[in-house]
Amino acid sequence: MTEVPAVSTGDRLFAALQYVLPKHLMSRAIYAITRSQSTFVKNTFLRIFLNLFDINMAEAAQPDPFAYRTFNDFFTRALKPGARPIAIEQEFIVSPVDGTVSQVGELLNESILQAKGQHYTLQELLAGDEESITTYRNGSFACIYLAPYNYHRIHMPYAGEAVKNIYVPGELFSVNASTARAVPRVFARNERLICEFTTPVGRVAVILVGALHVGSIETVHCGEVNPPPRRNKRPEIVAKGVGREFDKGEELGRFNMGSTVVLLFERGRIHWDSSLHPNTTVQLGRPIARVLQ
Repeated sequence: MTEVPAVSTGDRLFAALQYVLPKHLMSRAIYAITRSQSTFVKNTFLRIFLNLFDINMAEAAQPDPFAYRTFNDFFTRALKPGARPIAIEQEFIVSPVDGTVSQVGELLNESILQAKGQHYTLQELLAGDEESITTYRNGSFACIYLAPYNYHRIHMPYAGEAVKNIYVPGELFSVNASTARAVPRVFARNERLICEFTTPVGRVAVILVGALHVGSIETVHCGEVNPPPRRNKRPEIVAKGVGREFDKGEELGRFNMGSTVVLLFERGRIHWDSSLHPNTTVQLGRPIARVLQ
């Protein structure tokens, strides 16, 4: 399995800055600004964003970026029907998002590769949930990063029924490649929503990891689960939405600003596509793995 480059001086400096930044305060400010219905605020943010990133608005259900009520509505915009065909064949696991693969492969017992020289564990990622840790030990994982220019809705990689949702409070480090190389256990330190499903290929976890300026994680079955900030820093079971059934490719949730999705599968259930490796670009609905018979 190919690994990303070793940590650089620039990576370390960027990480060091994040340790001292008031990340939660900044994210709450962005949360408020991106939901402002002030035309001036919205359009100012839009112009800056559109100048920084090449956004393909032709595939959006509403192609005029200035027609959205708020910047966040633009950022989490829907796509036109058919813009992301879903590989419906039961033999395929599909990408749940548009994004870039950070890492992909098999777990070594409970150890998950984050970047060269960086690992984290199921114990850390799953906040000590022993039942889930046992389920995914020696299983398969993929970590997919959503850049600001990506489509920011998350969909189901396979059909399944929601059986468990756990919100885990935490940090809000950036989750880009630079930070993944420099900040130990970043995906297990950041706040996240762990969504687990029963599927025809066993249990599957879709973990929505928060990040710097991601002031909200929202799902179809749980609603908006993390704001406002909790005084209680312990993991919290979210009972809402348990039992909800999803089709493959059906919308699961959205990141209000960019972040990362971690997928977990049970041991021996799937085989990742041979073209999948760090820095591979993936697109919602395209096959990323094959179900093992």
